[in-house]
Amino acid sequence: MAGGGFIDQHPTLRYTGMRLGIFAACFVVIAVLAYVGVLPESFGTANPLWLALLSIVVSAPISLVVLRPQREAMSRQVAAGVDRARGRLDANRAMEDDAA
Repeated sequence: MAGGGFIDQHPTLRYTGMRLGIFAACFVVIAVLAYVGVLPESFGTANPLWLALLSIVVSAPISLVVLRPQREAMSRQVAAGVDRARGRLDANRAMEDDAA
């Protein structure tokens, strides 16, 4: 695909979307397991909170392993932005030094 799509050009958006997708999939699986009685459905009246917290705990290590390439692409994008900002800052300092 020539040029790539919008998401392909923004690794942060791709990583975030995939991370949310993994969380949502874990939430659905855990909710179904709680509904059929495999997992405790809740502690008191905290059913949605319990399911969300358990989903976060389960999805975090999955994302750590599965999304490694996306996380590395995102870190390269962030590092490039920091380098550009640092270059602009250095150029501005040089202009100020030349003016003084």
